[in-house]
Amino acid sequence: MAASVFWTTAIVPSPAEAARLKDIASFSGVRTNELVGYGLVVGLAGTGDGTSSTFTLRSMSNMLEKMGVETNPDDLKPKNVAAVMVTAKLPVSAKPGSSLDITVSSLGDAESLLGGILLVTPLKGLDGKVYAVAQGALTIGGFSAVGEAATAQKNIPTVGRIPNGAVVERSVPFRFNNQDRMTVNLSVRDFGTTMQVVNKINSALGGNYASAKDISTVELDLPDQFRGNMVPLMASLENLSIAPDGKAKVVVDEKTGTVVLGQDVRLSKVAVAHGNLQIVIAESEDVSQPGPFSDGTTVVTPRTDLEVNEQNNPLMLVEGATLQELVDGLNAIGAAPRDLISIIRALKAAGSLHADVEVI
Repeated sequence: MAASVFWTTAIVPSPAEAARLKDIASFSGVRTNELVGYGLVVGLAGTGDGTSSTFTLRSMSNMLEKMGVETNPDDLKPKNVAAVMVTAKLPVSAKPGSSLDITVSSLGDAESLLGGILLVTPLKGLDGKVYAVAQGALTIGGFSAVGEAATAQKNIPTVGRIPNGAVVERSVPFRFNNQDRMTVNLSVRDFGTTMQVVNKINSALGGNYASAKDISTVELDLPDQFRGNMVPLMASLENLSIAPDGKAKVVVDEKTGTVVLGQDVRLSKVAVAHGNLQIVIAESEDVSQPGPFSDGTTVVTPRTDLEVNEQNNPLMLVEGATLQELVDGLNAIGAAPRDLISIIRALKAAGSLHADVEVI
């Protein structure tokens, strides 16, 4: 019985389907900054780091000494404590006193962070300065239960989040309204789309303020009325309707057998033949017994059963096929998802598939 072919079609807007500029582009000065810190999670129910995590022992000793408690790291038992890395994203518009969501990830050999409390942890940027301070109770989206003969686990219990778990202490030294020029970085690498953005911006502003610098970068000279007050300008530009375009592409994931085609994929006149060859080999042994009162011995003889099944599918002719016609044709000849990878490569090698083939 022929297997059906299931395709995942990439959603690529056609000329009649428009997207907002803010959905396909980013603007200079509107970004996030990565923060990271090292801290300790306490209050775990025996699921913390073991004594093999020496950095956890040293961290516990240093923390207690800062609080006036003299300790020997060799005497500490960190089964209720875990060393963690804390990460957060700091928006460029964040001001001191605002809060951030943080992610806490185990650094040692802790089994679970369920029920843990993160102690005060400074979060630093790439410049080494502290921009936020994190602390609070973790929210874990999983659990882990271990017995002598069985274990049970749901999701990942060594990673948790703390909503609004960090307080911003320092803002990013950037003033959005002080810019004289704006750069628009498009996520779609296509000259036609870039020129469409340039024309839409110039039409909206009533002048030649925007210009394309390369295939995905547009620079914008700010009109005088928006200097020092860019928010109204950005509010109008980010909602411009753009119909993004791009090269036809076929993406193949060989690990899962997934094939994704854009709707602009086309075929020239081509004939496709598909067949399956299945060989089944079964090995067994027969025992030959000697006759009564003879001098013979028992002999074991091998036996091989060989079966060859070859499926011959009819030749399917596809002329200038669209995506839907290609899918229907491959379904008709019984191509399985794994077979599609070989068929697509053969079509590309024959020069009949007009699309870029990307293997991930």
